[in-house]
Amino acid sequence: DHGAHSRKSKIKGREPVVIHPEDAKRRNIENGSLVRLFNRRGSCLCSAVVSDEVRPSVLQLSTGAWFDPPLAADSGISCKHGNPNVLTRDEGTSRLAQGPSALSCLVEVEVYRGETTAMPLSAFSPPVINSERT
Repeated sequence: DHGAHSRKSKIKGREPVVIHPEDAKRRNIENGSLVRLFNRRGSCLCSAVVSDEVRPSVLQLSTGAWFDPPLAADSGISCKHGNPNVLTRDEGTSRLAQGPSALSCLVEVEVYRGETTAMPLSAFSPPVINSERT
């Protein structure tokens, strides 16, 4: 996610999600809209890219965004940066391979209407280091 290619694809710092124009219109989603992808496993914030390069009822979200949970646990958002791992099953294909079990999942998408100023991106900010010795 730190690489130039990944950073260049971000929209307002968030991972882009591609949505078909028909689906976007039905949900009042415009190009660049901040959207929430969600299912029963979790949710993430992304920036919408409206394009007919995906089929209707299909979203495409790359795996580039580093996990960036909000500070407030009650925000209803699992990742504010757009990491799709919060939406998929965390189960390997077998005890030997441990590859991802699926590269797809069912989600819903909506325009995010929550407060974003309380959720600034922090995936690249170093943690505060306490220099006191105990």
